Amino acid sequence: MAGGGNKAVVAALLANTGIAVTKFAAWGLTQSASMLAEAIHSLADAGNQVLLLVGAKRAKREADELHQFGFGRERYVYSFIVAIVLFSVGGLFALYEGYHKVHEPHAIEHWKWVPVAVLVAAIAMESLSFRTAIVEANKLRGSVGWTRFVRNARAPELPVILLEDFAALTGLVLALIGVVLTLATGNGVFDGLGSMAIGALLVCVAIFLAIEMKSLLLGESATREVQSHIVTTIESVPGVQRLIHIKTLHLGPEELLVAAKLAVAPGTDAATIAATIDATERAIRAAEPMAQQIYLEPDIYTENHTPDRRPAAPEAPAH
Repeated sequence: MAGGGNKAVVAALLANTGIAVTKFAAWGLTQSASMLAEAIHSLADAGNQVLLLVGAKRAKREADELHQFGFGRERYVYSFIVAIVLFSVGGLFALYEGYHKVHEPHAIEHWKWVPVAVLVAAIAMESLSFRTAIVEANKLRGSVGWTRFVRNARAPELPVILLEDFAALTGLVLALIGVVLTLATGNGVFDGLGSMAIGALLVCVAIFLAIEMKSLLLGESATREVQSHIVTTIESVPGVQRLIHIKTLHLGPEELLVAAKLAVAPGTDAATIAATIDATERAIRAAEPMAQQIYLEPDIYTENHTPDRRPAAPEAPAH
């Protein structure tokens, strides 16, 4: 896992663990549905960060006979599990608890100040975690917009943490609104509605994450910028007449497979072709260190070839 992603995950884990403990204590004192939904949400988030760290560690295992391209995609597998946990443990539980509280409302009668104080403190702690994720993401996204960064990122940790923290902050605000309205009116229905709103938010975020991670699990190409860089590099190598076609595939967030067919001059001897292929491999690795698996095929270009040298289609609707 990249250092920035690891830092954001650890910050989120520490924040969510502390927040979950305080929320469970507040729920025990007040029996607030919103507090219970938020406590379960924070507990699920803390478990999700553990899953991300486990996935990052397992992805570093060396390739073996059965998995000859390594285990880089384990990070996508564990990120997909995160989406499932967020959907089931976080979202569905909050919806159930809210539905139950709406049909059997109970006002917060004891320790009335506790849920407000806990939620305000949680918002402060979650904001610090969210800030860390934003700072680390800004180092990678450059001038790219947030939506495009999240949708096109090949490393899953930062997008997952960004979405989790955004959902957590929004959920805390919804919980605070529900609790404040319940305290002001004495009507526990508002507390239940706050829990249901949190659940609906988590379900939406979880579905979005699942769709993104499914696409990465199926296998995505390099970004348009990376593909364009590789194409330019290949075409600049002496001895390469033209690039006939190229295919790329992420074997993991920082590991890229590149397969390309290169046109060489008719009559070129085998030694020269081999030297050209070697030079092209070195040039690709120097230009894009992620390109760790490279397969190049020399050919003689004819009009029967159908060149396919373009980078992938625009990525905004890729998932």
